[in-house]
Amino acid sequence: MTLVLSALPSPALAWGKTGHRVVGAIADPLLTPAARAGVRGILGVETMAEASNWPDFMRSAPDDYWQHSTPWHYVTVPPGKTYAQVTPPPEGDAVTALRGFTATVKDRSKPLAERQAALRFIIHIIGDLHQPLHAGKGDDKGGNEVAVTFFGKPTNLHSVWDSGLIDDEQLSYSELAAWLGARITPADRRAWASIDPTVWIAESTALRDQIYPRDPALSYAYVYQNKARVEQRLEMGGVRLADYLNALFAAPRKRR
Repeated sequence: MTLVLSALPSPALAWGKTGHRVVGAIADPLLTPAARAGVRGILGVETMAEASNWPDFMRSAPDDYWQHSTPWHYVTVPPGKTYAQVTPPPEGDAVTALRGFTATVKDRSKPLAERQAALRFIIHIIGDLHQPLHAGKGDDKGGNEVAVTFFGKPTNLHSVWDSGLIDDEQLSYSELAAWLGARITPADRRAWASIDPTVWIAESTALRDQIYPRDPALSYAYVYQNKARVEQRLEMGGVRLADYLNALFAAPRKRR
């Protein structure tokens, strides 16, 4: 994937390590046999939960590719706009990156290492786009500049959504994924079925505009108001990741 890149301020990571792993773990049992074989053929024994945080980890690598990868983790959609009404920046964004990495995974002529990196990014980006503050307004770096306290500790709104609300459960990623995955019904899967990132972004922007607190001192009341929202976005991210990979690795339809 070739993108024109420029140095940008680096926002906090989307979903913490636990959240990204939860999305990957929820998706895993929902894969079709073809998708499971496709993922294993590229990642080997590496699970999607394990792969999910690799793009965040690699952002600390010193080479320019990784130093300029930040824009691929989010989109910017000002209030009152849709993603379709916004022109992606020259350095790209999560949607353009997802498109490019999907093409790389499909291209069997590409080196395995390149396809591995692309698949890890796909897993990660789909998780990112279900975190509401990764559909940023464009004026506060996705809530990074919104100072709050969380149970008395100074932080920012983005970090609360990345990890604070999830880690408040004090569960491992596998425990949380098992709990959330067990709640997903066939009706949920049908209702959430979408491999269109603009749908995910529209949901995230609608939720984003509801979660900015009036009082910056966040504690039990904010957790109570948003626990179900966080959990549903993790569930939906897992379902959409599975649906996306199922479509990506599906056998081409034969022409009659």
